[in-house]
Amino acid sequence: MARLIQKLAGFQVKALLPKRLFGRSLIIVIAPIVLMQAVIAYIFFERHWDRVNRRLARAVASEISLLVETWQTLPAGVQFDTVADRAARTINLELAFLSDDKLPAEGLKTPFSVPAATLERELALRIAQPFWFDAITYEDYVDIRVQLPEGVLRVLAPRSRITSETAHIFILWMIGSSLVLLAIATIFLRNQVRPIAALAEAAEGFGKGRQFPNFKPAGAEEVRRASSAFIEMRDRIQRQIQQRTAMLAGVSHDLRTPITRMKLQLAMLPDSEEKEDFAADLTEMERMLEGYLAFARGQQAESVTNVDIAQLLDEIKTEALRHGAKIDISVADGLHLQVRRVALKRCIVNLVENACSFGRNVRIRAERRDALVEVTVEDDGPGLAEADYDAAFRPFHRLDESRNQDRPGVGLGLAIARDVARSHGGDIVLSRSAALGGLRARLWLPV
Repeated sequence: MARLIQKLAGFQVKALLPKRLFGRSLIIVIAPIVLMQAVIAYIFFERHWDRVNRRLARAVASEISLLVETWQTLPAGVQFDTVADRAARTINLELAFLSDDKLPAEGLKTPFSVPAATLERELALRIAQPFWFDAITYEDYVDIRVQLPEGVLRVLAPRSRITSETAHIFILWMIGSSLVLLAIATIFLRNQVRPIAALAEAAEGFGKGRQFPNFKPAGAEEVRRASSAFIEMRDRIQRQIQQRTAMLAGVSHDLRTPITRMKLQLAMLPDSEEKEDFAADLTEMERMLEGYLAFARGQQAESVTNVDIAQLLDEIKTEALRHGAKIDISVADGLHLQVRRVALKRCIVNLVENACSFGRNVRIRAERRDALVEVTVEDDGPGLAEADYDAAFRPFHRLDESRNQDRPGVGLGLAIARDVARSHGGDIVLSRSAALGGLRARLWLPV
């Protein structure tokens, strides 16, 4: 049970944390500042401000207590105005005597006011007579009244004598300094996070087949090292792809000459069963070479453009209908992708050709799913066993296990299609079609 509570608490904390590095870094800076300011504020208000207010309220209460005693023991012939004038000059308290008057029912004080509560406590400790005070009506004074037998002694005490006014200055200083520190930290952290964000964008774009020629290492030393390592890795991968593509294209092209020579020599031979078998082997070799060249063309460099998926699928449908295929297409409105157009077309064409080879009816659907564009190609053919889904993408693996000559191809169609999809940051997944009963190929690409 305790572990479950800890897991739930940890999950809630993670859910509240910002997802981006900038937000988390800012919290690392803000949290100590807030904690430090809270500790300082507690020390100030609890140890300094409250103590100062108690001393001020105690002094005023003691002076009022002294005035009450003085009034009660005032010798005959001494005028009240003399005492009031002396109190105003020496202790800055304005006195008035309200003869035959009574105290109001309740005192006026701001709710939850610490200085007012402190003053009330100090007055209760030092004045034996009933008293009343008003801490709301006057802006600069506090009206304090003490009930005497002859009437009410009224004292107007300046607020500066009861409460310390440095609290507002201290609060403004804390808020101002915190805002300045926060602004400096925000600018600094934003400059530090920007190179990391650029590196992440370049890496993500490279995974989708896009190029960032202007990307350069920047920022702290560790970020520069990571950026330089990414650039070296990107260049190394591109060189390997170019070398493999050039070698495959060169070998395939060079083999065309001897195959053509053998076909000419074969045409000069008399008809026989051996000649037919040899001709079939040459035809199979030509198909293999075409597959190699198609695979090589799929690896060639091509610029990324904005592609209208509906227009692209319409072109593919038109070409497929010329070969007698029955295709039904449904495309959502406004589907566009930043992709290599020729490569994506070859990818979808391979999926459609594979569907047409094994089924009579083909259905293509394209729609938007969150941050992905999904293209599905389904057929009503015999389908494929679930255990063979991954093997179908292996180069030179044919879906017709007999590898007869009834269906063209050398087993590179799906391999090329998946290679193109992954070079754009997507993938292809095979499953059984619930609608047509055959094979369902789902191509998804990030927007």
